[in-house]
Amino acid sequence: MDDMKWIVLTYTLPTEPSRPRVAVWRALRKAGAVSIQQSMWALPDCADHVLTLRKICDEIEANRGEALMMESTFFEKEHERRVTELFSRMRDEEYSEFIEECGKYLKEIEKEIAREKFTFAELEEEEAEHEKLTAWFRKIVARDLFGASLKDKASEQNQRISDAFENYSKLVFEHDVNK
Repeated sequence: MDDMKWIVLTYTLPTEPSRPRVAVWRALRKAGAVSIQQSMWALPDCADHVLTLRKICDEIEANRGEALMMESTFFEKEHERRVTELFSRMRDEEYSEFIEECGKYLKEIEKEIAREKFTFAELEEEEAEHEKLTAWFRKIVARDLFGASLKDKASEQNQRISDAFENYSKLVFEHDVNK
């Protein structure tokens, strides 16, 4: 963490309408930024993050707000450690929710196999859910800049849902061919 540079964005927006505030909050969360104080967000400094935060600044200013984007370093390593831990906690929250949704997906696949519901329509539905979950996992991994503790467990769950989908797909195929 020696001399790590950060981008800090602080902003204000009118309280009404609320849509711009929600849009900015969502964009910051999607970028993987963390709130370090009220309306003050941080990301490690890199070209992609600068570009993303500049777009968010434009959105803020287009909605009658004010934005300040700064390059920063921490004077105290303890402060930097607290912020990196905040990044990891946020990712662990996302991984935890992902793991929970994977559990639901696996139960759904098991239920369809137990019911012998081997239809192409059901396969397409399960495929869409599988694609949604794997895309979500990739987004979390892309935001996981400091190696959150639940990453390996989430990766295992991602593999389990992929294996379960492949198995179900094979069963549907075999059932269709043997009709």
